[in-house]
Amino acid sequence: MNNDILLSIKDIRKSYYIGTPNELEILHGINLDIEKGEFLSIVGQSGSGKSTLMNIMGILDRPTSGTYFLDGKDIGTAKNKELAILRNKHIGFVFQTYNLIARTSALGNVEMPMLYAGLSPAKRKERAMELLEMVGMEDRMKHNPDELSGGQKQRVAIARAMANDPDIILADEPTGALDSGTGRMVMDIFHKLHEEQGKTIVLITHSKELADETPRIVTLSDGNIIHEVRKDGKGVA
Repeated sequence: MNNDILLSIKDIRKSYYIGTPNELEILHGINLDIEKGEFLSIVGQSGSGKSTLMNIMGILDRPTSGTYFLDGKDIGTAKNKELAILRNKHIGFVFQTYNLIARTSALGNVEMPMLYAGLSPAKRKERAMELLEMVGMEDRMKHNPDELSGGQKQRVAIARAMANDPDIILADEPTGALDSGTGRMVMDIFHKLHEEQGKTIVLITHSKELADETPRIVTLSDGNIIHEVRKDGKGVA
């Protein structure tokens, strides 16, 4: 496999209600390679299969068939416990609904992935403080989520996604619940992570406007990739 390829999925299919009259295939043979350091968007309308694909890419769900390699590791052969370790180490998540722990401070939320990774309390706190400062939340780190605005919650979520210095960040509609000004701030943070730290970022969105900000756009419809554009001209499908 090309050493520049971070994530490679081949002929990925996902079905539900398998073996019943209601069997439904959501993804119909997806092929996608993502290189290290890419910033791309997967765009499509509701029901296109974006969330299903994200769950498979994020190792939150297994495909019905096909192969998935993450940093050279065959995900299909890994046991559940190993998958949890791979997910915590390699993938950072940012969701539209933030998914922060309610009665835990911003600092505690950012520390959580590092707790599972086995870092010492001192190292967890030090890195969490650095990450919250990076997203402009250093003055709110002791506040719980219910004391934060939507934009502040999302900035904490981005800091948490970066906690274990993941290989890839999956951002699922990260500005969907935010006003345009706050959404702009969140997108600027993603651009900064990509440009200054070389992070691989996958933006899952229904917004063509947001997708147009990324160098590569993959369009999904009815469980198929129907179009792909690279701004650098490397290839159009």
